[in-house]
Amino acid sequence: MRLGKRHLAWLALPWLLLASQVSGAAELKLATWNLEWLTTSDRNLPPDVVPKRSDDIDLLRRYAGELDADVIAIQEVDGAAVAARVFPTETYSIHMSRDRVVQRVGIVVRRGVRYVANPDLTGLDVDPGHQLRSGVDITLQLQPPLRILAVHLKTGCIDQQLGNRSRRACAELRQQLPPLVDWISARNSEGVAFAILGDFNRHMDTRDQFWSTLRQAAPLLRATEGRSSRCWGGEAFIDHIVLGGGARDWLQSDTLRVLTYRETGAEWQQRLSDHCPVSVRLRIPDRPG
Repeated sequence: MRLGKRHLAWLALPWLLLASQVSGAAELKLATWNLEWLTTSDRNLPPDVVPKRSDDIDLLRRYAGELDADVIAIQEVDGAAVAARVFPTETYSIHMSRDRVVQRVGIVVRRGVRYVANPDLTGLDVDPGHQLRSGVDITLQLQPPLRILAVHLKTGCIDQQLGNRSRRACAELRQQLPPLVDWISARNSEGVAFAILGDFNRHMDTRDQFWSTLRQAAPLLRATEGRSSRCWGGEAFIDHIVLGGGARDWLQSDTLRVLTYRETGAEWQQRLSDHCPVSVRLRIPDRPG
């Protein structure tokens, strides 16, 4: 969850599916969506959090249909069963982390897009109480392949200095940097195209220490750079799509979109989500690279 929730409106039309071919290249729509405590159980929930109602989940499912993405990084989801109520299994395959927490991370992949699951990036769980989330890591078996990491990083240090000793959140976010840097460095050494999607809980502007540290591991392109979100009325992005390797050249310009909710009123921010789906389109070349 996060601060500064405000209302917004839907911004974009659906795009073509991966199966479409344009000038010999396949199109892939990537998205990230924090579904804010997507659970139907009241176990292990904070006092101010309530489980989702059935009609709220049905509404999220309709928005997922409008999003119509090929690959979606999802956060704050209590397992594959409730995720399938938003992303129907006849359309999508769902791969979740093995964490034993309510707010799990996962990746949803359109059926027909082949992938293999890699081990979770468990190094991101730096909390001794094991309340933080591992990253979920898959490889899309495209030609060329695309490695994807979904993350949900520590909240509470959106803009503050990482060295702020008075804020535990900043210390834990700083501890999540080394495993991320190692993962990026490994992909860079392999020469593979890759993407990191998710809720970074960080604004990551051009002067940001967290972002600059990630960029030291490899050349990176952040699709949200220089842009602001219209989610719940307007705010800086904390949900990001970061591309590395060959994927930096696959981003189609001006395709960053935020799918906003038509519902108004503060109660909808909890009933739906305080985050909106963020997406981009890639054009995958039909040649090795």
